Amino acid sequence: MPSFGTASAAELITCHPDLQLLFSVVVEKFDCSVICGHRDETAQQEAFDSGNSKVQYPNSEHNSYPSMAADVAPYPYNGDDEKRFYFFAGQVMAIAAMLYEQELMDHRVRWGGDWDGDTEVNDQTFNDLAHFELITDE
Repeated sequence: MPSFGTASAAELITCHPDLQLLFSVVVEKFDCSVICGHRDETAQQEAFDSGNSKVQYPNSEHNSYPSMAADVAPYPYNGDDEKRFYFFAGQVMAIAAMLYEQELMDHRVRWGGDWDGDTEVNDQTFNDLAHFELITDE
């Protein structure tokens, strides 16, 4: 059974308990790596400057502590394999919905490939396929 390596576990521990639970369940079904949890001001500025984020510090869900967002990718990582990211995200979102419905998580999840949550992935202006965040504005 897959499990997180040291680097992924260190990133995940910086995340909200709902994200920790979600990805602990996900990794049992689909091997993945936690690329990023919490981002400090310097890391957020780097993400913004590189075009990997559209917001500056402190406006990212990654900037709170614990982080309300995590960047998680299928393992082994291949940033060019978009189809695998979409397949992975479907698994994550299904598990997130199940955990929320079972009242094991307090938050729903938003994915960076479907920001508006309408399940239409072709209407996005910015894709962040590894990004998953807890919805706090419901």
